[in-house]
Amino acid sequence: MMESGGLKVQRRPPVRKRSLSSVHSLYTPVKKKPSGKEEMKITSESHNHADCPTEENGSDDDLFGEYDSFAEDPSLLAQMDYLEEKCKQEATNTALEHQFVTPTIPSISKHLAEDDFEDFPCSQLFYEEAKQDSGTATNHNRTNDLCNIEVGDVCTSMVSHKYPKDEKRKSLRDSLKYTLAGNAKAHTPQISRTMQIKETIIMEELDVAQKTVETSSEIDLGPFYGLPSKVADLIEQYKGIKNLYDWQHTCLTLESLRQRKNLIYSLPTSGGKTLVAEIVILQELLCRKRDVLMILPYVAIVQEKVRGLSAFGVELEFLIEEYAGSKGRFPPIKRRTKKSLYIATIEKGHSLVNSLIETERISDLGLVVVDELHMLSEGSRGAVLEMALSKVLYTSETTQIIGMSATLNNVNELQQFLKADYYTDNFRPVELKEYVKLRDSIYEVDNKEENNFTLSRVLNYKYSSNMLRMDPDHIIALVTEVIPNHSCLVFCPTKKNCENVAEMICKYLNKAYLGHREAEKKQLIEDLRNTGNGTICSVLKRTVPFGIAYHHSGLTSDERKLVEEAYSSGVLCLLTCTSTLAAGVNLPARRVILRAPYVAKDFLKRAQYKQMVGRAGRAGIDSAGESILIIQEKDKEMVKYISLLCMSSLFCF
Repeated sequence: MMESGGLKVQRRPPVRKRSLSSVHSLYTPVKKKPSGKEEMKITSESHNHADCPTEENGSDDDLFGEYDSFAEDPSLLAQMDYLEEKCKQEATNTALEHQFVTPTIPSISKHLAEDDFEDFPCSQLFYEEAKQDSGTATNHNRTNDLCNIEVGDVCTSMVSHKYPKDEKRKSLRDSLKYTLAGNAKAHTPQISRTMQIKETIIMEELDVAQKTVETSSEIDLGPFYGLPSKVADLIEQYKGIKNLYDWQHTCLTLESLRQRKNLIYSLPTSGGKTLVAEIVILQELLCRKRDVLMILPYVAIVQEKVRGLSAFGVELEFLIEEYAGSKGRFPPIKRRTKKSLYIATIEKGHSLVNSLIETERISDLGLVVVDELHMLSEGSRGAVLEMALSKVLYTSETTQIIGMSATLNNVNELQQFLKADYYTDNFRPVELKEYVKLRDSIYEVDNKEENNFTLSRVLNYKYSSNMLRMDPDHIIALVTEVIPNHSCLVFCPTKKNCENVAEMICKYLNKAYLGHREAEKKQLIEDLRNTGNGTICSVLKRTVPFGIAYHHSGLTSDERKLVEEAYSSGVLCLLTCTSTLAAGVNLPARRVILRAPYVAKDFLKRAQYKQMVGRAGRAGIDSAGESILIIQEKDKEMVKYISLLCMSSLFCF
């Protein structure tokens, strides 16, 4: 015991030394040192209770084992300071040597804030999975590199981290565990150095394009109409298009688009209208960072467009959402980062506009694109389309509307309704020759002639009496001039008529047609059987071996996809189809035959006729396309009336 001016410090009887908890270490922060008065109070209490240690003396607050105060071992704090300074120095050296930066929680949070992989629309899931799989090997190697980093590097990095004064510093073990967990969760780069450079260039180009759109009144023509050069590469890769037509360049540089005015443009079928719309859509998604709605007339066309643009969505990081049939979410999910392209039928598009208005999100919609704009005059469906566009016009002043069609009769009224500019051109990449067949004579359309037609030829095909009774319209003679080396479409008034015509043609075809790409046709039959759970349509089973199939809404989506792919690749050379296929489905043909001037029981309209014959001619494959309209004696006057009324290229008799 020592006395000095009344202050007494007495050594307590030694207590049993306790082992430290596994979560403590020498780096565990200490409690604040007591002030002078508090120290005297503690010393006095210690003196009074020296023989009876209290519960506090044995509590977990004693972080230094057998040491009761800093006064007993004054070198301990000095050792702590020395070790901490040494760790800081090692951390600095390690960072310089390894260039290693420990992933931080903000980076992980940023990743988690992104739209989850599971939120991808099913149409893009296949492409996204393929893209993820391509980087698996690189990711695996990167993960191994992280695991091989010495623990000391992580430790020194964590020790050197400064915590706020009012926050208790974590133990070395907890910090190490926390950091390694972050490393395990962090997503590492999945691309090579070359790919990183390319992606950097693309991001810089997008940034420049976006700033140009926001700050400049002039359209940016580089590197690709205000879009990154990667867009041009993707168009060439997935669409096979290297250069745009002159009219497409002119349209994309119109003053209307530069000033974001509404626009209507009209060109013949297969002139390349859709590509212009897709480029404008990409400008809105990537540069202006706003959602887009694309309205198409039929479910089959929506599905085809979703498939065609899904790869673009994955590569350029935007989402494609299908609104057709039973698909579509109301209201759509509000995305934090990625923008969405909604591809919808007329009815679904109207419902989507309603939901956006109700949730006060209509201003998120930067662009509405309407294909087959002429359908505004198509009865009840046209009324639904008109309501959808009217609501967009009067609820959002910032939403641009673009409409396109091959056949527009009331352009002035449409311009007034949409407050839009108008652009048109007669360009068609493949020449189209139009014919009409009456009895066994074929007449060519010639607007220079007084009667609009000239006799082209007379059919010379040997028909038996039984065969002529089954095929009075000479369809077999017309199709055998083209197939199997070229493709042919036969438009029929009804779905049942499609199936009957397909079977009738196969019944009288030469058996030599069976040997054309026989193995691939057998595989197509097997694929159709698999999609039908072991069953296949009896008509397709008989017609596919001849390279013929029907195409109408009676097919399931999987069957329709198989038929379309087989036709595009040449395995199938002839399709009998309804008018639905004429409205935008990308299945062109060398020859198009209109079985009758009717759609169901209604007489053919000029717009419908133009849509059907517009399927003739493959750009880059055929040098010309031809259409043949089959009419009967009773239809001559009606054809004449329609011709004079609509000023169309149909014949006058």
